[in-house]
Amino acid sequence: MAIPDAMTRLRAIDRVPHWAVQTCHFVLVVIALLVFLPGARAAVDDSLFRSLVTVQPVWPGHAQAGESGPPSASEPEGTAVAIAAGGYLVTALHVVERASEISIRTADGLVMPAALVARDGATDLALLKIEADLPVLPRGPEPGLGEPVCALGNPYGTGLSVSCGVVSGLNRTGMGFNAIEDFIQTDAAINPGMSGGALVDGDGRLVGVVLAIFTGQSDSDIGINFAASLPLVIRVVDDLLARGSVAWSRPGFGVIPLTREERQTISGARVRGVLPDGPAAAAGLRRGDIVTRIGQRRIRKASDVTAAIQLAKPGSSLTLAVTRDNRSLTLSLTLPLPGS
Repeated sequence: MAIPDAMTRLRAIDRVPHWAVQTCHFVLVVIALLVFLPGARAAVDDSLFRSLVTVQPVWPGHAQAGESGPPSASEPEGTAVAIAAGGYLVTALHVVERASEISIRTADGLVMPAALVARDGATDLALLKIEADLPVLPRGPEPGLGEPVCALGNPYGTGLSVSCGVVSGLNRTGMGFNAIEDFIQTDAAINPGMSGGALVDGDGRLVGVVLAIFTGQSDSDIGINFAASLPLVIRVVDDLLARGSVAWSRPGFGVIPLTREERQTISGARVRGVLPDGPAAAAGLRRGDIVTRIGQRRIRKASDVTAAIQLAKPGSSLTLAVTRDNRSLTLSLTLPLPGS
């Protein structure tokens, strides 16, 4: 059989019925949507809401949120996520910090009091306790860039809702919200009232707790939203449950940003000073060293050092990649135990 030339092939294509071409185009569009649009893959299981509550604090000078009338941004309200058995919920500290009393509303509409049992101002996380044992969401691994995620929360007090998007960034630090930050950035719509809500992956597993949004000149979502990473949430919650406060490590050194000129050839953070007889001194760290990596975390700016150190528990040993006088060194830093 002779092989048809290019013009023969083109004529054959021209003879394909117009309806068949349109059908092919339609199928290709549907496939593209299923592949590239997270929300088109699968519906979110509404059973996830059983692990969340709306938080209704009473703030001085404000009415009880959610009691009557339409939702109002002037009546503070938030969200919390079941994080441990026994009725423990994690939420954003700024939702409940000034509250004279706190109540929660479950997905089934039940209202009950909640107690603020522990807090951590450095991360804006707080632990609540209620007299009900809600199902705890399964914990997921760190999501990848571009992977689908959904934010579950209580936007403007309207009730538990879901919005979906993708992971826009990982390991965000130095955003200016909290002293210790390790954020997942997402474009999933997040609005006031969703603070303390859950960020879940495509399998409904918890990967973060919603804490902050960039809003520009308004209080509304502009697609730059932040959730505390699950490792940071676990680090805080474990200590709050065990001892009522978080034992943050004191590594015995401080860092400063590199100059603009230095960043043309290297990224990291420069050691500003080292405490004599401290953990960093024992590790061999010196003033002027440039820290480029801590454990598996690449250091791009000074705030990354804080996150990498504080995500590790006291007593842990961390590997530091350091540049000194154009030489690469590897040091081992052991974080001190509380009270040592």
